[in-house]
Amino acid sequence: MRYDYDIIVVGAGHAGCEAAAAAANLGSQTLLITMDLNKIAQMSCNPAIGGIAKGQIVREIDALGGYTGIVTDATAIQFRMLNRSKGPAMWSPRAQSDRRRFIDKWRSILENTPNLYMWQDTVSSLLVSGKSVCGVKTMLGVEFRARCVVITSGTFLNGLLHIGRTQIPGGRISEPASYGLTAQLVELGIPSGRMKTGTPVRIDGRSIDFSLAEEQGGESDFHKFSFLETPTRVLKQRSCWSIYTNEKVHDILREGFPDSPLYNGQIKSIGPRYCPSIETKLHTFPDKDKHQLFLEPEGEECNEYYLNGFSSSLPIDIQIRALRQIPALHNVQIYRPGYAIEYDYFEPEYLNHTLESKIVDSLFLAGQVNGTTGYEEAAGQGIVAGINAHLKCHGGGEFVLSRDEAYIGVLIDDLVTKGVDEPYRMFTSRAEYRILLRQDDADMRLTPKSRELSLASQQRFDMLESKRRNRDRLIEFCRNYSVKAEYINAGLERLGTTPLKQGVKLIDLILRPQITIYDVAELIPRLKREIEKIADRREETVEAAEILMKYEGYIERERLIADKISRLENIRIKGKFDYSTITQLTIEARQKLARIDPETIAQAGRIPGISPSDINILLLLLGR
Repeated sequence: MRYDYDIIVVGAGHAGCEAAAAAANLGSQTLLITMDLNKIAQMSCNPAIGGIAKGQIVREIDALGGYTGIVTDATAIQFRMLNRSKGPAMWSPRAQSDRRRFIDKWRSILENTPNLYMWQDTVSSLLVSGKSVCGVKTMLGVEFRARCVVITSGTFLNGLLHIGRTQIPGGRISEPASYGLTAQLVELGIPSGRMKTGTPVRIDGRSIDFSLAEEQGGESDFHKFSFLETPTRVLKQRSCWSIYTNEKVHDILREGFPDSPLYNGQIKSIGPRYCPSIETKLHTFPDKDKHQLFLEPEGEECNEYYLNGFSSSLPIDIQIRALRQIPALHNVQIYRPGYAIEYDYFEPEYLNHTLESKIVDSLFLAGQVNGTTGYEEAAGQGIVAGINAHLKCHGGGEFVLSRDEAYIGVLIDDLVTKGVDEPYRMFTSRAEYRILLRQDDADMRLTPKSRELSLASQQRFDMLESKRRNRDRLIEFCRNYSVKAEYINAGLERLGTTPLKQGVKLIDLILRPQITIYDVAELIPRLKREIEKIADRREETVEAAEILMKYEGYIERERLIADKISRLENIRIKGKFDYSTITQLTIEARQKLARIDPETIAQAGRIPGISPSDINILLLLLGR
């Protein structure tokens, strides 16, 4: 059979862009097919990247050689590190981006990536030979052949928009839905379902009374998303603004409930629990007299604002009347109303950890079609799918990240092991090893793996090794340098921390939670000189060293736990049992194990409904 390409990626959202770029950079001849080349990596909802746990995923994508972090840094109009009041395992970077420039930057990258080609069209069906995919057919009647296909079609499969009782077919507002793929995949044996998401009203900033809103500015320190030496804060930085709903707003919103597609039976699918619509908030929290909202700018110069916290599918007049009861929005004008969208997804339990289908060979799925929500979750899946599609084409094995290696590993393992009953969103609480998965050390964890694949460049790897050497040299100095009490006690008292009774090693001072390494450097000139010796990426390197010193005990303890669990990860069971015949297992365990066919004992133990006694039975049958 003649192949036009090695890999075809269907859909150019955040998953599709990362998948196509990764595959092409690894050397696969790659075709990216999208409905509209002007909407590449469109931010369909809020114009922001990162956030709690999501920022960690973006740092991991960057460490692997992906582009989401680079694009975000180049287009950011505000940057903040969230959760600074908590430990570094919880620190999460987040940036507002210029929506238009985000698209333009991504397109520029893709158009200048060797081995990557683009085609504007809609894929109507897959070309299948036996149980293997071998290409796609488009609405224009064109057939493209490929060794692997990656589907990243987002919310476009049978997409249906809802505004009050009005229903409009579409994948996004003013963009058509895609038909045909779902029915074909279901016929091939891949189960599908329906999910719902929503987006808020977009507001004309000229109609906002900012004097009645609370300003929230960004940060200007060294933090950013990419570990590369890319410029930061290149665009004009803009503030977000905080406002609140009130009882008058709530009363008007309740007037629209009879016409709400969420409550009149029009929408039957499940929406995201952790990003609820404003009408869901009123139902869930009937006693709350206000809800916080955020006005987020859509670009460096434009007047459009995204009203975060006000997702809604209520009728247009209800949305506008309610908004005008908020003091800062009493004269509000809008660009378009909020709406809900229903779309098809495919049960992720029918995927391997490589994101290749268990049912159809050489078919990969990534992003919202796997039941997730969020740009970052999609992009993380995309880069893994792109890498594995390339490896599948060229006989290079598999690329799988474990739960103690990356948030992306947690995400994919959760999907294929537990499935989804609502749109999946990543949180730090989903990662049992989050002290090991900090945003500051994603490069240390993942760039060596990416370099082995030749996806991360030699330049990126050399920068990592330089940072590692400088970090370790600084830690070693702090471990060995002695401090005498009489030379430092006066300074410690000025810092509000307990003076020394005897000499200590420098690291013992740095371990104190009340002071930072820079506080100590101001008291000890020798430490200050050691810090100043670090010529490249100084602030980032010093922060990494300080975190490792302050949290060494916690990190070592969590690593020990992870290593113990990893022993079960090494006991492979895929294909070793006919679960339906193991009568010692519960019926539920037999059914779930047969459906998911876990790779390892550890994965079997994470399946909901599988008890420790079920695991013990499997271990006994293995002779352990």
